[in-house]
Order: sequence, then structure tokens, then C-alpha cells
Amino acid sequence: MHVLGCGSALPTLRHYPSMQVVECRGKLFMIDCGEGAQLQIRRSGLSFSKIGHVFISHIHGDHCFGLIGLISTMGLLGRTATLHVYAPVALEDMLRRQMALFCHDLGYEVVFHAVDTTEHKVVYDDRSLSVETLPLDHRMPCCGYLFREKPTLPHIRRDMIDLYGVPTWQINNIKAGQDYVCPDGTVVPHERLVVAADAPRAYAYCSDTRYMPTLPAMLSGVTTLYHESTYGEDNKAMAEKYYHSTAAQAAQVAAQADVRQLILGHYSSRYDDEQLLLREARQYFQNVCLSSEMHVFDL
Repeated sequence: MHVLGCGSALPTLRHYPSMQVVECRGKLFMIDCGEGAQLQIRRSGLSFSKIGHVFISHIHGDHCFGLIGLISTMGLLGRTATLHVYAPVALEDMLRRQMALFCHDLGYEVVFHAVDTTEHKVVYDDRSLSVETLPLDHRMPCCGYLFREKPTLPHIRRDMIDLYGVPTWQINNIKAGQDYVCPDGTVVPHERLVVAADAPRAYAYCSDTRYMPTLPAMLSGVTTLYHESTYGEDNKAMAEKYYHSTAAQAAQVAAQADVRQLILGHYSSRYDDEQLLLREARQYFQNVCLSSEMHVFDL
């Protein structure tokens, strides 16, 4: 996962607004698209052309002001592949108006998928992964997104393949579960020729939300959780008032959901040093880290 921005509503010289790119088996999926998205994608070295889907959590500017600029830039770069945008339905009309004003002769199609932020459901599915919505509790309709990787085939044991002289054309059959029969009739069990595949990963992105006691139940099987941590405990009342979370509350969600790793982000501009947030989170969950621009997390 590539962090392009991890600040909150007020951009600062330290942090860009919310935006990330999830990379899975050669495909790029963007989550939220704050101001400066085009510049951050260039800085990251990611390919504009490989971004096929953009998921917007809600219609606050720090999560979507960069979308029209990204769409325009992709057109200027000669894009022809369809771009899919997933967002609350209220964004579609404004986006179409912006495109009509700024994106003449775009050269590619933008398909809008209206997301019901009140439902926990699959909104995208392919051979590599699925994406689910996670209803959140914010001042306006808002949802997170949960990326679930699909199981892969087992790994071939090269030493055993060489030992038994297995021809290359049989390798896919063995990965699919077949035994190998040697020329002399000896049957080599499939289990001797492979190593179990890596366990599928799951990444949950929980943007702006108040603390939700019901959220951990929706995070079943999640290995890495990104959860907003706008405030520290010194501003817990503000978190409640503006429907945000503290770092400690994010850590409590991570602990209750039994995730492996917690990533904090969406920092308020009032904090010059997010180490305070990290210390508070670690009182409830140990494997926690701070997000920062251009940081790449192995999920």
C-alpha cells in the first residue's frame, strides 16, 4: 500500500490530504483522492495508466478534491482504458458537471458506481481480490473499503521437480492438485511437490469515523487496518463532536478485531509531532505505526 497523503481537512507543509494506492498483482486501486493527487502519484513512481479504479469514502473535500484533476491528467496522458469511480451517489452529478467544463475530448470513459454507505457488501470483484464497503459513522454518508485477496495456487518445490524430472508442462497440473506419475509408474503425491501458498491478505481502510464498537465485527480476517486517528486523548471531546476518532480508539478497534497491524493516519494539523498519537495507541495495541507520505507498507 502506497501512502500519498495522510493529513486531514487542512493541508499543511507536512501532510497532503487523504489518498492511498493499493497494489495487488500488478493492478493499482486508489482510495480517496485529495488535492495534489497527480503530483503525489508522480513522486511515488506509480503508473497513471495502471490505476483502473478509484474508491471515494465520502464527499468531504480532503478526500475528493483531487479527483477531477486526476481525471484530466489521465486524459492529457492519452489514456484510453475505462476508469471506474466508486463513491456516494451525491458525487456523480458534480463530477459530471466538472468533466463537462474541464475535460473536453477526454479520450476515455469514466464509469461511476454509486456506493450505498449504509451497507456492508462487495462492490468490486475480480480473479485477484474483492472490495467490500464498511459503513462508518461520520457527519455525512461515509464508508471504508476492505480489500480481500483471493487464495493463490501453491508454490512448486523446484528441488522435487528436478529430483523426479517432472516436465514443465505438468507444473500447472501439479499446482492445481494433481499427483505426478513417473515413467516407471511411481506416483509422487501432490503434497511432496509443492509448498502451501501464502495466506490471503486483507486490508481495511477506515477513513473518517467516530469510534464504532460494531466495527471490529466487520473486520473479520483483516491482516492490516488503516484507521483514522485525527486526534489524541487531549481532544477526545472534539473527536466526538466532529465524528472522528482518537489514536487510542483506533487501537482499541484493532485489538478487538485481532488484526496483525494497525496504521494510523488522517492527522489533525494541530499536531506537529504524531509520536504522541503513536504512544497513546500503543497503550492498547502494540503492532501500530504511523503513516507518512511516500511510505510503502507491505500488507
